[in-house]
Amino acid sequence: MCGRITQTKEMKRYAKRLGFDPQLLIDFPEEAINNYNCSPGAPHWTMRLHDGMLVAEEIKWHWLSSWAKKKGMTPAINAKLEKLLTPYYRGLMKQGRIIVPADGWYERIKSGNERIPWYIKPKSGEELFLAALTDHEPGQPDTPGVGFVIVTNETAGGMVDIHDRRPLALTAEDAALWMDLSFSYEQAEQVARQSALTSESFDWYQVSKDVNGHKYRDDHLIQPVEPA
Repeated sequence: MCGRITQTKEMKRYAKRLGFDPQLLIDFPEEAINNYNCSPGAPHWTMRLHDGMLVAEEIKWHWLSSWAKKKGMTPAINAKLEKLLTPYYRGLMKQGRIIVPADGWYERIKSGNERIPWYIKPKSGEELFLAALTDHEPGQPDTPGVGFVIVTNETAGGMVDIHDRRPLALTAEDAALWMDLSFSYEQAEQVARQSALTSESFDWYQVSKDVNGHKYRDDHLIQPVEPA
């Protein structure tokens, strides 16, 4: 996963797709997000369960563990599914399971000296719910390194031609289970492992190289272009 997603709809629409009563939503903005180029290092909308309510939060897309800080490492943006049960992620798996709502994501493949972007979206046209982890606590101010990472798994079924990993997308029902902290982290890992949407659920096609920059965020980025 190269690290760009799209968030374009109203947060309440994503919540409705999850099946939550509007009375159980906290801090959900009314307007559409309309960001067709969400990139790491910036805050983006997430959802989590907190005291039985569904909470919307803008959290930075990066995470720096205390171990990584000591080593002087750069922040991570992804967490591999196969490593979720290791001690490195255990704290986040116990207390920091969140969902990043999305409509699709980009992958960029190298072709000579260029990076050619492709857009991947669900064939159904429905909203995506990406499994993620955070060390951000609801209502607390941001501090350096605090943020979220998106869980990724190995690509299969043809999408490997685009990239060898992809974000772990869940159905609405399984996304709700992932956020439910009454489930153990081992149970949550099984939900992620067994319930991720397969490659057959997606379409993908080449798009504008404007995705490679940060200044473009409008919907021309997801329009198909002729393959280079």
